[in-house]
Amino acid sequence: MKKGQVYEGTVERIDFPNKGIVTLEEGSKVVVKNVLPGQRISFSVNKARKGRGEGRLLEVLEKSPIELTEVPCTHFGSCGGCTFLNLDYEKQLALKEQQVRELLEPVCAPYQEQRGGRAFLDIFEGIKSSPRQLAYRNKMEFSFGDSYKDGPLSLGMHKRGSFHDIVTVAGCKIVDEDYSRILLAALSYFQEQSTPYYHKMRHTGYLRHLLVRKAVKTGEILVDLVTTGQMDSEREHGLLVGFSEVLQQLELDGKIVGILHTRNDSLADAVINEGTHILYGQDYFTEELLGLSFKITPFSFFQTNSLGAEVLYSIAREFVGETKDKVVFDLYSGTGTIAQILAPVALRVVGVEIVGEAVEAARINAKQNGLENCEFVAGDVLKVLDELEEKPDIIVLDPPREGVHPKALEKIIGYGVERIVYISCKPTSLVRDLVVLQDRGYRVEKVCGVDMFPGTGHVEVIIMMQYCGKEKN
Repeated sequence: MKKGQVYEGTVERIDFPNKGIVTLEEGSKVVVKNVLPGQRISFSVNKARKGRGEGRLLEVLEKSPIELTEVPCTHFGSCGGCTFLNLDYEKQLALKEQQVRELLEPVCAPYQEQRGGRAFLDIFEGIKSSPRQLAYRNKMEFSFGDSYKDGPLSLGMHKRGSFHDIVTVAGCKIVDEDYSRILLAALSYFQEQSTPYYHKMRHTGYLRHLLVRKAVKTGEILVDLVTTGQMDSEREHGLLVGFSEVLQQLELDGKIVGILHTRNDSLADAVINEGTHILYGQDYFTEELLGLSFKITPFSFFQTNSLGAEVLYSIAREFVGETKDKVVFDLYSGTGTIAQILAPVALRVVGVEIVGEAVEAARINAKQNGLENCEFVAGDVLKVLDELEEKPDIIVLDPPREGVHPKALEKIIGYGVERIVYISCKPTSLVRDLVVLQDRGYRVEKVCGVDMFPGTGHVEVIIMMQYCGKEKN
Protein backbone atom coordinates (compact mmCIF):
# COMPACT_ATOMS: atom_id res chain seq x y z
CA MET A 1 0.00 0.00 0.00
CA LYS A 2 1.42 3.35 -1.07
CA LYS A 3 0.19 6.91 -0.75
CA GLY A 4 -1.63 8.07 -3.89
CA GLN A 5 -2.53 4.58 -5.11
CA VAL A 6 -6.13 3.80 -6.08
CA TYR A 7 -7.77 0.61 -4.82
CA GLU A 8 -11.14 -1.08 -4.89
CA GLY A 9 -12.72 -2.97 -2.01
CA THR A 10 -15.84 -3.78 -0.01
CA VAL A 11 -16.63 -1.96 3.24
CA GLU A 12 -16.69 -4.51 6.08
CA ARG A 13 -17.97 -2.34 8.92
CA ILE A 14 -18.27 1.22 10.21
CA ASP A 15 -16.41 2.19 13.37
CA PHE A 16 -17.69 5.18 15.35
CA PRO A 17 -18.56 7.69 14.11
CA ASN A 18 -17.87 7.45 10.39
CA LYS A 19 -14.89 5.18 9.72
CA GLY A 20 -15.49 2.57 7.05
CA ILE A 21 -13.02 -0.33 7.20
CA VAL A 22 -11.77 -1.97 3.98
CA THR A 23 -9.23 -4.82 3.95
CA LEU A 24 -6.87 -5.01 0.97
CA GLU A 25 -5.70 -8.27 -0.58
CA GLU A 26 -2.34 -8.11 1.20
CA GLY A 27 -4.19 -7.80 4.51
CA SER A 28 -3.72 -4.09 5.17
CA LYS A 29 -6.75 -2.21 6.50
CA VAL A 30 -7.79 1.22 5.21
CA VAL A 31 -10.18 3.69 6.86
CA VAL A 32 -12.51 5.43 4.41
CA LYS A 33 -15.18 7.91 5.55
CA ASN A 34 -18.71 8.49 4.22
CA VAL A 35 -19.43 4.87 3.24
CA LEU A 36 -21.76 2.07 4.33
CA PRO A 37 -21.17 -1.59 5.21
CA GLY A 38 -21.50 -3.71 2.06
CA GLN A 39 -20.66 -0.97 -0.45
CA ARG A 40 -18.00 -1.75 -3.04
CA ILE A 41 -15.93 1.40 -3.47
CA SER A 42 -12.88 2.86 -5.15
CA PHE A 43 -10.61 5.06 -3.05
CA SER A 44 -7.19 6.70 -3.10
CA VAL A 45 -4.76 6.28 -0.20
CA ASN A 46 -4.00 9.52 1.66
CA LYS A 47 -1.91 8.08 4.48
CA ALA A 48 -0.05 4.79 4.47
CA ARG A 49 1.41 3.09 7.51
CA LYS A 50 2.46 -0.49 8.01
CA GLY A 51 -0.69 -2.56 7.97
CA ARG A 52 -3.08 0.42 8.13
CA GLY A 53 -3.91 3.49 6.06
CA GLU A 54 -6.46 6.19 5.41
CA GLY A 55 -8.25 6.65 2.11
CA ARG A 56 -10.48 9.15 0.33
CA LEU A 57 -13.67 7.89 -1.29
CA LEU A 58 -13.65 8.28 -5.09
CA GLU A 59 -16.74 6.37 -6.16
CA VAL A 60 -19.35 3.92 -4.92
CA LEU A 61 -19.12 1.11 -7.47
CA GLU A 62 -21.88 -1.04 -5.99
CA LYS A 63 -24.53 0.01 -3.48
CA SER A 64 -24.88 -1.70 -0.14
CA PRO A 65 -27.77 -4.19 0.25
CA ILE A 66 -28.99 -2.06 3.21
CA GLU A 67 -28.84 1.27 1.30
CA LEU A 68 -31.96 3.24 0.32
CA THR A 69 -32.71 3.52 -3.38
CA GLU A 70 -33.88 7.12 -2.91
CA VAL A 71 -32.33 9.55 -0.44
CA PRO A 72 -34.75 12.15 1.05
CA CYS A 73 -32.39 15.14 0.54
CA THR A 74 -31.09 16.39 -2.82
CA HIS A 75 -27.94 17.75 -1.16
CA PHE A 76 -26.88 14.41 0.33
CA GLY A 77 -23.42 13.44 -0.84
CA SER A 78 -22.33 16.97 -1.76
CA CYS A 79 -23.15 18.54 1.63
CA GLY A 80 -20.97 17.45 4.53
CA GLY A 81 -23.71 17.77 7.13
CA CYS A 82 -25.24 14.27 7.02
CA THR A 83 -23.67 10.82 6.80
CA PHE A 84 -26.42 8.21 7.03
CA LEU A 85 -29.46 9.72 5.28
CA ASN A 86 -29.10 6.91 2.73
CA LEU A 87 -30.04 4.40 5.43
CA ASP A 88 -33.51 3.51 6.68
CA TYR A 89 -33.91 4.98 10.17
CA GLU A 90 -34.16 1.61 11.93
CA LYS A 91 -30.88 0.60 10.29
CA GLN A 92 -29.30 3.87 11.45
CA LEU A 93 -30.29 3.01 15.01
CA ALA A 94 -28.98 -0.55 14.69
CA LEU A 95 -25.65 0.74 13.37
CA LYS A 96 -25.28 3.25 16.22
CA GLU A 97 -26.25 0.67 18.82
CA GLN A 98 -23.60 -1.69 17.50
CA GLN A 99 -20.97 1.08 17.53
CA VAL A 100 -21.76 2.13 21.10
CA ARG A 101 -21.62 -1.46 22.29
CA GLU A 102 -18.29 -2.08 20.52
CA LEU A 103 -16.83 1.05 22.12
CA LEU A 104 -18.05 0.59 25.68
CA GLU A 105 -18.26 -3.16 26.30
CA PRO A 106 -14.48 -3.79 26.18
CA VAL A 107 -13.94 -0.91 28.62
CA CYS A 108 -16.73 -1.79 31.06
CA ALA A 109 -16.75 -5.60 31.03
CA PRO A 110 -13.44 -6.23 32.87
CA TYR A 111 -14.40 -3.89 35.71
CA GLN A 112 -17.88 -5.39 35.92
CA GLU A 113 -16.33 -8.81 36.54
CA GLN A 114 -13.79 -7.46 39.06
CA ARG A 115 -16.38 -5.50 41.04
CA GLY A 116 -19.17 -8.04 40.98
CA GLY A 117 -21.30 -6.08 38.52
CA ARG A 118 -23.71 -7.35 35.92
CA ALA A 119 -22.70 -8.29 32.38
CA PHE A 120 -22.59 -5.39 29.93
CA LEU A 121 -25.62 -6.58 27.94
CA ASP A 122 -27.64 -6.60 31.17
CA ILE A 123 -26.88 -2.92 31.86
CA PHE A 124 -27.03 -1.72 28.22
CA GLU A 125 -30.48 -0.37 27.38
CA GLY A 126 -29.82 0.13 23.67
CA ILE A 127 -30.50 3.30 21.65
CA LYS A 128 -33.65 5.38 22.08
CA SER A 129 -34.95 6.92 18.86
CA SER A 130 -35.45 10.61 18.17
CA PRO A 131 -39.15 11.61 18.19
CA ARG A 132 -38.45 13.25 14.82
CA GLN A 133 -36.11 11.78 12.23
CA LEU A 134 -36.31 14.83 9.94
CA ALA A 135 -36.75 18.56 10.69
CA TYR A 136 -35.50 17.95 14.23
CA ARG A 137 -32.75 20.56 14.67
CA ASN A 138 -33.37 23.83 16.52
CA LYS A 139 -30.09 25.42 15.46
CA MET A 140 -28.06 25.83 12.25
CA GLU A 141 -24.81 27.69 11.64
CA PHE A 142 -24.72 28.48 7.93
CA SER A 143 -21.46 29.69 6.35
CA PHE A 144 -20.97 32.29 3.62
CA GLY A 145 -18.57 31.52 0.79
CA ASP A 146 -18.65 30.28 -2.79
CA SER A 147 -19.44 26.86 -4.22
CA TYR A 148 -16.28 26.92 -6.35
CA LYS A 149 -13.25 29.20 -6.57
CA ASP A 150 -14.28 32.78 -7.47
CA GLY A 151 -17.89 31.66 -7.94
CA PRO A 152 -21.00 33.60 -6.87
CA LEU A 153 -21.88 34.05 -3.20
CA SER A 154 -23.22 30.92 -1.49
CA LEU A 155 -24.71 30.36 1.94
CA GLY A 156 -25.07 26.97 3.55
CA MET A 157 -22.90 24.07 4.68
CA HIS A 158 -19.37 23.06 3.79
CA LYS A 159 -19.09 20.72 0.83
CA ARG A 160 -18.17 17.23 1.93
CA GLY A 161 -14.41 16.98 2.31
CA SER A 162 -13.80 20.68 1.56
CA PHE A 163 -12.50 23.45 3.80
CA HIS A 164 -13.52 26.18 1.34
CA ASP A 165 -16.50 25.30 -0.89
CA ILE A 166 -20.04 25.98 0.35
CA VAL A 167 -23.23 24.18 -0.69
CA THR A 168 -26.39 26.32 -0.55
CA VAL A 169 -28.63 23.88 1.29
CA ALA A 170 -32.13 25.24 0.67
CA GLY A 171 -34.47 22.34 1.40
CA CYS A 172 -32.17 20.78 4.02
CA LYS A 173 -34.17 17.96 5.61
CA ILE A 174 -32.85 18.05 9.19
CA VAL A 175 -34.46 21.48 9.74
CA ASP A 176 -37.91 22.78 8.86
CA GLU A 177 -38.81 25.02 5.93
CA ASP A 178 -38.39 28.29 7.85
CA TYR A 179 -34.62 27.77 7.84
CA SER A 180 -34.60 27.52 4.05
CA ARG A 181 -36.79 30.62 3.68
CA ILE A 182 -34.45 32.64 5.90
CA LEU A 183 -31.35 31.26 4.17
CA LEU A 184 -32.59 32.10 0.67
CA ALA A 185 -33.79 35.58 1.68
CA ALA A 186 -30.41 36.41 3.25
CA LEU A 187 -28.47 35.01 0.31
CA SER A 188 -30.57 36.88 -2.27
CA TYR A 189 -30.26 40.15 -0.36
CA PHE A 190 -26.48 40.01 0.00
CA GLN A 191 -26.04 38.90 -3.61
CA GLU A 192 -28.06 41.94 -4.74
CA GLN A 193 -25.92 44.16 -2.51
CA SER A 194 -22.69 42.59 -3.88
CA THR A 195 -21.53 42.04 -0.31
CA PRO A 196 -18.17 40.23 -0.07
CA TYR A 197 -17.80 37.11 2.05
CA TYR A 198 -14.86 36.60 4.40
CA HIS A 199 -12.06 34.76 2.63
CA LYS A 200 -10.43 32.41 5.14
CA MET A 201 -7.04 32.35 3.44
CA ARG A 202 -6.72 36.05 2.63
CA HIS A 203 -8.52 37.14 5.84
CA THR A 204 -10.48 39.75 3.92
CA GLY A 205 -14.21 40.25 3.41
CA TYR A 206 -17.32 40.83 5.49
CA LEU A 207 -19.92 38.02 5.65
CA ARG A 208 -19.00 35.02 7.81
CA HIS A 209 -21.97 33.07 9.22
CA LEU A 210 -25.74 33.12 9.59
CA LEU A 211 -26.91 31.58 12.85
CA VAL A 212 -30.58 30.53 12.97
CA ARG A 213 -32.23 29.08 16.09
CA LYS A 214 -35.90 28.08 16.33
CA ALA A 215 -37.88 26.62 19.23
CA VAL A 216 -39.95 23.55 18.41
CA LYS A 217 -42.58 24.17 21.11
CA THR A 218 -43.02 27.98 20.86
CA GLY A 219 -42.04 28.55 17.21
CA GLU A 220 -39.86 31.53 18.20
CA ILE A 221 -36.94 32.25 15.87
CA LEU A 222 -33.66 34.05 16.55
CA VAL A 223 -31.39 35.08 13.64
CA ASP A 224 -27.81 36.29 14.07
CA LEU A 225 -25.67 37.61 11.23
CA VAL A 226 -21.96 37.16 11.96
CA THR A 227 -19.52 39.44 10.12
CA THR A 228 -16.07 40.94 10.34
CA GLY A 229 -15.50 44.63 11.03
CA GLN A 230 -14.11 45.14 7.54
CA MET A 231 -16.71 47.59 6.23
CA ASP A 232 -17.25 51.32 6.30
CA SER A 233 -19.61 52.06 9.20
CA GLU A 234 -22.10 54.08 7.14
CA ARG A 235 -22.41 51.40 4.46
CA GLU A 236 -22.62 48.69 7.11
CA HIS A 237 -25.47 50.48 8.89
CA GLY A 238 -27.54 50.64 5.71
CA LEU A 239 -26.76 47.04 4.87
CA LEU A 240 -27.84 45.77 8.28
CA VAL A 241 -31.04 47.82 8.30
CA GLY A 242 -31.94 46.40 4.90
CA PHE A 243 -31.12 42.85 6.00
CA SER A 244 -33.37 43.18 9.05
CA GLU A 245 -36.24 44.56 6.98
CA VAL A 246 -36.00 41.72 4.45
CA LEU A 247 -36.29 39.11 7.20
CA GLN A 248 -39.18 40.88 8.93
CA GLN A 249 -41.19 40.73 5.70
CA LEU A 250 -40.87 36.96 5.33
CA GLU A 251 -43.92 34.72 5.66
CA LEU A 252 -42.87 31.99 8.08
CA ASP A 253 -44.52 29.20 10.03
CA GLY A 254 -42.74 30.43 13.15
CA LYS A 255 -42.15 33.98 14.34
CA ILE A 256 -38.88 35.92 14.31
CA VAL A 257 -38.49 37.42 17.78
CA GLY A 258 -34.96 38.74 17.34
CA ILE A 259 -32.47 39.71 14.62
CA LEU A 260 -28.91 40.27 15.78
CA HIS A 261 -25.52 41.29 14.42
CA THR A 262 -22.34 39.78 15.85
CA ARG A 263 -18.82 41.00 15.16
CA ASN A 264 -16.12 38.33 14.70
CA ASP A 265 -12.63 39.28 13.55
CA SER A 266 -10.90 36.15 14.85
CA LEU A 267 -8.94 33.98 12.43
CA ALA A 268 -10.71 30.80 13.56
CA ASP A 269 -13.37 29.38 11.24
CA ALA A 270 -15.99 29.35 13.99
CA VAL A 271 -18.79 31.54 15.31
CA ILE A 272 -17.05 33.61 17.98
CA ASN A 273 -18.80 36.47 19.73
CA GLU A 274 -16.71 39.66 19.83
CA GLY A 275 -19.71 41.89 20.37
CA THR A 276 -23.42 41.51 19.56
CA HIS A 277 -26.14 44.11 19.15
CA ILE A 278 -29.85 43.87 18.40
CA LEU A 279 -31.15 44.90 14.97
CA TYR A 280 -34.74 43.96 15.78
CA GLY A 281 -36.67 42.54 18.74
CA GLN A 282 -34.76 40.76 21.51
CA ASP A 283 -31.55 38.77 21.94
CA TYR A 284 -33.10 35.45 23.00
CA PHE A 285 -35.86 32.98 22.20
CA THR A 286 -37.85 30.71 24.50
CA GLU A 287 -38.15 26.92 24.33
CA GLU A 288 -40.11 24.54 26.55
CA LEU A 289 -38.88 21.17 27.82
CA LEU A 290 -40.68 18.79 30.18
CA GLY A 291 -43.04 21.51 31.39
CA LEU A 292 -40.29 24.08 32.04
CA SER A 293 -39.51 27.25 30.10
CA PHE A 294 -35.97 28.15 28.95
CA LYS A 295 -34.64 31.45 27.68
CA ILE A 296 -31.89 30.72 25.14
CA THR A 297 -29.37 33.31 23.98
CA PRO A 298 -27.36 33.09 20.72
CA PHE A 299 -24.22 31.46 22.09
CA SER A 300 -25.48 29.51 25.11
CA PHE A 301 -25.45 25.72 24.88
CA PHE A 302 -28.81 24.04 24.41
CA GLN A 303 -29.41 20.60 22.94
CA THR A 304 -29.99 20.99 19.19
CA ASN A 305 -32.85 18.46 19.15
CA SER A 306 -35.55 19.79 21.50
CA LEU A 307 -37.84 16.76 21.37
CA GLY A 308 -34.87 14.43 21.61
CA ALA A 309 -33.67 16.43 24.62
CA GLU A 310 -36.89 15.55 26.43
CA VAL A 311 -36.06 11.87 25.90
CA LEU A 312 -32.43 12.41 26.96
CA TYR A 313 -33.23 14.37 30.10
CA SER A 314 -36.03 12.00 31.13
CA ILE A 315 -33.50 9.16 31.09
CA ALA A 316 -30.95 11.30 32.92
CA ARG A 317 -33.54 12.08 35.61
CA GLU A 318 -34.29 8.37 35.96
CA PHE A 319 -30.57 7.53 36.17
CA VAL A 320 -29.96 10.18 38.84
CA GLY A 321 -32.52 8.39 40.99
CA GLU A 322 -33.55 9.45 44.49
CA THR A 323 -32.56 13.06 45.16
CA LYS A 324 -34.60 13.94 48.25
CA ASP A 325 -32.43 15.80 50.78
CA LYS A 326 -29.46 15.58 48.41
CA VAL A 327 -27.19 18.22 46.86
CA VAL A 328 -26.63 17.76 43.13
CA PHE A 329 -23.79 19.32 41.13
CA ASP A 330 -24.65 19.84 37.44
CA LEU A 331 -21.26 20.41 35.83
CA TYR A 332 -21.04 21.94 32.31
CA SER A 333 -24.63 23.04 32.88
CA GLY A 334 -25.24 25.25 29.83
CA THR A 335 -28.51 27.13 30.29
CA GLY A 336 -29.27 25.01 33.37
CA THR A 337 -31.65 22.56 31.75
CA ILE A 338 -30.71 19.48 33.73
CA ALA A 339 -30.34 21.44 36.98
CA GLN A 340 -33.86 22.79 36.70
CA ILE A 341 -35.33 19.41 35.80
CA LEU A 342 -33.76 17.95 38.96
CA ALA A 343 -34.39 20.94 41.26
CA PRO A 344 -38.05 20.18 42.13
CA VAL A 345 -37.04 16.84 43.67
CA ALA A 346 -33.63 17.76 45.16
CA LEU A 347 -32.55 19.66 48.26
CA ARG A 348 -30.30 21.90 46.19
CA VAL A 349 -28.68 21.99 42.73
CA VAL A 350 -25.48 23.85 41.79
CA GLY A 351 -24.74 24.37 38.10
CA VAL A 352 -21.29 25.30 36.77
CA GLU A 353 -20.80 26.65 33.24
CA ILE A 354 -17.94 28.52 31.57
CA VAL A 355 -20.12 30.59 29.19
CA GLY A 356 -21.20 33.67 31.14
CA GLU A 357 -24.30 34.46 29.08
CA ALA A 358 -25.52 30.86 29.50
CA VAL A 359 -25.18 31.22 33.29
CA GLU A 360 -27.14 34.46 33.25
CA ALA A 361 -29.84 32.79 31.15
CA ALA A 362 -29.91 29.85 33.58
CA ARG A 363 -30.50 32.19 36.51
CA ILE A 364 -33.34 33.93 34.67
CA ASN A 365 -34.82 30.58 33.63
CA ALA A 366 -34.78 29.27 37.20
CA LYS A 367 -36.54 32.41 38.43
CA GLN A 368 -39.17 32.16 35.69
CA ASN A 369 -39.74 28.51 36.56
CA GLY A 370 -40.14 29.35 40.25
CA LEU A 371 -37.11 27.35 41.35
CA GLU A 372 -35.36 28.83 44.37
CA ASN A 373 -32.99 25.95 45.20
CA CYS A 374 -30.75 26.40 42.12
CA GLU A 375 -27.43 28.24 42.05
CA PHE A 376 -25.44 28.82 38.86
CA VAL A 377 -21.76 29.66 38.91
CA ALA A 378 -19.85 31.09 35.94
CA GLY A 379 -16.39 29.68 35.36
CA ASP A 380 -14.23 26.75 34.33
CA VAL A 381 -15.22 23.58 36.20
CA LEU A 382 -11.53 22.94 36.95
CA LYS A 383 -11.25 26.23 38.88
CA VAL A 384 -14.76 26.58 40.29
CA LEU A 385 -14.63 23.25 42.14
CA ASP A 386 -11.80 24.65 44.26
CA GLU A 387 -13.94 27.63 45.21
CA LEU A 388 -17.14 25.80 46.17
CA GLU A 389 -17.42 25.06 49.87
CA GLU A 390 -20.51 22.91 49.44
CA LYS A 391 -20.07 19.16 48.85
CA PRO A 392 -22.32 17.22 46.45
CA ASP A 393 -24.12 13.93 47.04
CA ILE A 394 -24.66 13.32 43.30
CA ILE A 395 -22.82 14.71 40.26
CA VAL A 396 -24.18 15.08 36.73
CA LEU A 397 -21.63 15.63 33.96
CA ASP A 398 -22.54 16.92 30.49
CA PRO A 399 -19.13 18.00 29.13
CA PRO A 400 -18.23 19.28 25.67
CA ARG A 401 -17.05 16.90 22.96
CA GLU A 402 -13.50 16.60 24.29
CA GLY A 403 -14.81 15.24 27.60
CA VAL A 404 -13.77 16.22 31.13
CA HIS A 405 -10.37 17.83 31.67
CA PRO A 406 -8.18 15.19 33.41
CA LYS A 407 -7.44 17.49 36.37
CA ALA A 408 -11.14 18.35 36.76
CA LEU A 409 -11.97 14.64 36.62
CA GLU A 410 -9.61 14.01 39.54
CA LYS A 411 -11.37 16.68 41.59
CA ILE A 412 -14.76 15.19 40.71
CA ILE A 413 -13.63 11.73 41.76
CA GLY A 414 -12.23 13.23 44.98
CA TYR A 415 -15.76 14.03 46.19
CA GLY A 416 -16.49 10.30 46.40
CA VAL A 417 -20.19 10.81 45.61
CA GLU A 418 -22.47 7.79 45.58
CA ARG A 419 -23.65 8.31 41.98
CA ILE A 420 -22.31 10.01 38.87
CA VAL A 421 -24.43 10.43 35.75
CA TYR A 422 -22.31 11.17 32.68
CA ILE A 423 -23.99 12.48 29.50
CA SER A 424 -21.66 12.30 26.50
CA CYS A 425 -22.04 13.66 22.98
CA LYS A 426 -18.80 11.91 21.93
CA PRO A 427 -18.58 8.31 23.15
CA THR A 428 -14.84 8.05 22.36
CA SER A 429 -14.18 10.80 24.94
CA LEU A 430 -16.48 9.00 27.37
CA VAL A 431 -14.40 5.81 26.95
CA ARG A 432 -11.25 7.65 28.02
CA ASP A 433 -12.93 9.13 31.11
CA LEU A 434 -14.59 5.81 32.00
CA VAL A 435 -11.24 4.09 32.35
CA VAL A 436 -10.21 6.63 34.99
CA LEU A 437 -13.55 6.58 36.81
CA GLN A 438 -13.64 2.80 36.99
CA ASP A 439 -10.01 2.63 38.11
CA ARG A 440 -10.90 4.95 40.97
CA GLY A 441 -13.80 2.96 42.36
CA TYR A 442 -16.87 3.51 40.19
CA ARG A 443 -18.88 0.71 38.62
CA VAL A 444 -21.17 1.25 35.63
CA GLU A 445 -24.78 0.40 36.50
CA LYS A 446 -26.71 1.62 33.46
CA VAL A 447 -25.90 2.59 29.86
CA CYS A 448 -28.30 4.09 27.32
CA GLY A 449 -27.87 5.80 23.96
CA VAL A 450 -30.19 8.49 22.59
CA ASP A 451 -30.20 9.35 18.89
CA MET A 452 -30.13 13.12 19.09
CA PHE A 453 -28.69 13.45 15.57
CA PRO A 454 -30.58 11.34 12.98
CA GLY A 455 -28.93 11.16 9.57
CA THR A 456 -25.48 11.75 11.06
CA GLY A 457 -22.87 9.52 12.66
CA HIS A 458 -23.25 11.08 16.11
CA VAL A 459 -25.06 9.68 19.13
CA GLU A 460 -25.54 10.74 22.73
CA VAL A 461 -24.76 8.25 25.51
CA ILE A 462 -25.83 8.37 29.18
CA ILE A 463 -24.09 6.31 31.86
CA MET A 464 -24.95 5.94 35.54
CA MET A 465 -22.07 4.94 37.82
CA GLN A 466 -22.16 3.84 41.43
CA TYR A 467 -19.27 4.27 43.86
CA CYS A 468 -18.24 0.92 45.32
CA GLY A 469 -14.92 1.73 46.98
CA LYS A 470 -11.34 1.86 45.87
CA GLU A 471 -10.67 -1.81 46.43
CA LYS A 472 -11.68 -4.09 43.59
CA ASN A 473 -13.74 -7.14 44.49
